[in-house]
Amino acid sequence: MTEADFLTSTRVFYDTVAEDYAERFREVLTVSPVDRAMLDAFAELVGRGGAVADLGCGPGRVTAYLDSLGLSVSGLDLSASMLAIARRENPGLRFEQGSMLELDMADGSLAGVVSWYSSIHTPVDELPRLFAEFLRVLAPGGHLLMGFQAGDEPKRHDRPFGHDVILDFLRRQPEAVEELLTAAGFAPVARTVREPAPSELVRQAFLIARKPA
Repeated sequence: MTEADFLTSTRVFYDTVAEDYAERFREVLTVSPVDRAMLDAFAELVGRGGAVADLGCGPGRVTAYLDSLGLSVSGLDLSASMLAIARRENPGLRFEQGSMLELDMADGSLAGVVSWYSSIHTPVDELPRLFAEFLRVLAPGGHLLMGFQAGDEPKRHDRPFGHDVILDFLRRQPEAVEELLTAAGFAPVARTVREPAPSELVRQAFLIARKPA
């Protein structure tokens, strides 16, 4: 099957910038207590030992944090270069290459799904398909956590870190994303929006939703 253009461009972008990206955002959770609080709340809702997939895991920093909270977590990403970093830094965790839109996971096999700034390259018309896939792999009562930039206009990253690549980072209004999740069959649990940190341009949104029992 031919890979969709947006998947190819996303994979190529992150394969190219992986090492620089991982270094630039190495301490992002350390300096973001609200972000950590959302991950903590998600972990408590899932329950210790719950099977969780960190989809679009990048260099695996969130994967490792969820592991430290007692979850049975694995990571998945499009980018082989990002996965190489994740495996190098977290040799005890499992990371696999693949697309969030076509998960090689059984129906109802997970207690939790995390999409931490990983839906931001998925076109809006593909979101219903993406959310249906999230719902499929969750067991009844399982939880989804999403993080993304709040807004209406995309941010184009052109030649980041001096590399000859370009990619749009899509911003979305949390209310609109929540409506799509509800339409997919999720029940909203929490919606949090924080103001931008000094290094950020826009507000950051976090949604927790549950697959009904």
